[in-house]
Amino acid sequence: MKGRVIKSTGSWYMVQVGDKLLQCRLRGKFKQDDLKLTNPIAVGDYVEMEQEQDQDTAVITEILPRENYIIRKSTRKTHFSHIMASNIDQAFLVVTLRNPRTSLGFIDRFLVSAESFRIPTTIVVNKMDQKHTDKDWAFLEDIMEIYEPLGYPVIPMSVLVDEDVEEKLMPLLQGKTTLLTGHSGVGKSSLLNKIVPEATQAIKDISKFTTKGVHTTTFAEMFPIKDGGYIIDTPGIKEFGILDIDDNELSHYFVEMRQYLGQCKYNNCKHLNEPGCVVLEKLEKGYIHPYRYDSYIRILHEEDSYR
Repeated sequence: MKGRVIKSTGSWYMVQVGDKLLQCRLRGKFKQDDLKLTNPIAVGDYVEMEQEQDQDTAVITEILPRENYIIRKSTRKTHFSHIMASNIDQAFLVVTLRNPRTSLGFIDRFLVSAESFRIPTTIVVNKMDQKHTDKDWAFLEDIMEIYEPLGYPVIPMSVLVDEDVEEKLMPLLQGKTTLLTGHSGVGKSSLLNKIVPEATQAIKDISKFTTKGVHTTTFAEMFPIKDGGYIIDTPGIKEFGILDIDDNELSHYFVEMRQYLGQCKYNNCKHLNEPGCVVLEKLEKGYIHPYRYDSYIRILHEEDSYR
């Protein structure tokens, strides 16, 4: 049998086979192309299974090749990684201007992971119904100024306004498998409940002490959308650590730098202080936003220290 994993609890997996759901487990260990993973099977994976004799369960015998995936460093195991979801058409990164505030660095780290597989990403700025300061509005302007010219749509909205969900988001979801992600507390569960009412995800208030979100989603899960398509809900992320990326490849995942690759004087240019660096020239002329270049430098140095 072949099916698609729609929920992972770490030891058991819910797999959709046609119009039926089957509870499955793993048989032995899977080698994952030299990746050290905390989750050998991810939501979105296509798998092959064998029905267990005299049981209503099945055993997963093979993971079919993934078209793409979003991966990040594990928060629990050093040098291990965690696949958030696989075989997706697009990602919705939900951010907020306050309570909690989403940093540009967090956004950039996620975009680097998405760009490694050319996964289109939309930035959804939620909680626009809340009272915001002048500093918050300036931050929203920064987000729109930085990311929209790069091809990342920015959608300010409120999950509490039904028209926002119906008019701004639903048309983008139809017929696609969409990953929904972001910090804890940005309103992912509330948004999911509006998109898929039967999901009935638990919703909790932001911790007043830490201003961080309270985790309400424990495991990734994929839900069908009424007019076609799927949405994958994931546990909230406090930090997004990207995988080891070669110093000379990191700039490939910054779309504004990618167009100048191969034009520098030196083939192994890191775009730091090398003579004849076209990226630095474009930065000086304003074609590359300084915030994005700062993110590039920080990620580059983090990867160096990680090694």
